[in-house]
Amino acid sequence: MKLATVEIHKEEKTAALVNEEYVIDLEEAGKAYNVGYRFPRTMLEAICDGENFLAEAEKITASAYNHLDASYVYPLSSKEISLKAPIPVPRKNIICAGKNYADHAIEMGSAADIPDHPIIFTKSPTTVIGPEDTIDPHIDVTDALDYEGEIAVIIGKKGKGIKAEEAEDYLFGCTLLNDVTARDLQSKHKQFFLGKSLDTFCPMGPVIVPLKHWKGKTMSLKTLVNDEIRQETTTDKMIFSISQLIEVISRGMTLEPGDIIATGTPAGVGKGFNPPKYLQEGDEVVVQSDRIGKLKNTVNKK
Repeated sequence: MKLATVEIHKEEKTAALVNEEYVIDLEEAGKAYNVGYRFPRTMLEAICDGENFLAEAEKITASAYNHLDASYVYPLSSKEISLKAPIPVPRKNIICAGKNYADHAIEMGSAADIPDHPIIFTKSPTTVIGPEDTIDPHIDVTDALDYEGEIAVIIGKKGKGIKAEEAEDYLFGCTLLNDVTARDLQSKHKQFFLGKSLDTFCPMGPVIVPLKHWKGKTMSLKTLVNDEIRQETTTDKMIFSISQLIEVISRGMTLEPGDIIATGTPAGVGKGFNPPKYLQEGDEVVVQSDRIGKLKNTVNKK
C-alpha cells in the first residue's frame, strides 16, 4: 500500500494508490463501506493515528481493488485530482543528514571529508512542494542551482533518547525528497540552512510507503536530469543507517509524529562534475526508487 495526499475538487484529502494507476479517496470509501472509522483528511492526522489508520486503510484498499469503477476511485491521470507533497506543510523544519554516502563526501572534497559522526542540518518547511510542481531557480539569488536525490523517513511516534535497535518502532514510512541547494549560498554563508531553504527547494513525494512494506529491505535510489542518470545507489551504502541517525538526532531532542528526516544523497550532484553541471531553467529532475516510485519536477522557466 502507498499513501498520498491529493487534491480532489479543490479539497485536500488522504488517499491510497492501487497498481500505480488509481487513487482511492479514503474518506469517501470509508463512508461507502460504512466503516466505524473516520478517516483523517490530512496526512499529519493520519500519522498521529498510526496503526489505527494504517489498518483501516489496508482494509479499504483491499476492498476497493475489486471496485475500481466506484465513485471514490479516480484514475491517477484524471484531471479531477492532483498529487501533493505527502505532508504539504510540515510542522517543523525538515531534518537532513549531510555527506551520508562516502562517494558523495569524496566528490565534495576528499576521503578526509567522510564524517565520523552524522552531519545534521535543517531545511525550512516553506521549501516543500509536491510532484510535478516547478522549482523556482531564484536567478536573482543564485547561479549554482543543484539537486540531491534522497530517501526520507517519516516519524510516526513521539520519542526521545531512542536506541538504534528500537528506532523502527518510531517510523511511519518513507518517501522521496530532492534537497535542492544553492551551492554559492552554501559556500558564502559557511553553513547549509540558507542555501537549502529557498522557496520550492524541497520537492517531496509522490507517496509515503508504510514501514511494513520496506522494513529490512534495501532500497534503490536514482536521480535523472533530462533523462541522464546522475546519481545511483542503494540504501545499504549509507555511512549511518536510518536507525543510527534516529538514535543520534533523538539523544537530546524529542522527535514527533510527522517529523521528516532526509537520509543523505549519493555521488553525482551537479557540483561534483568538472565543470559543474548545475540545473538550468527548463531542466527536468526525477528522483526514483523501486519501492517508492518517481518524484518529477521541472525547473521553472522565467
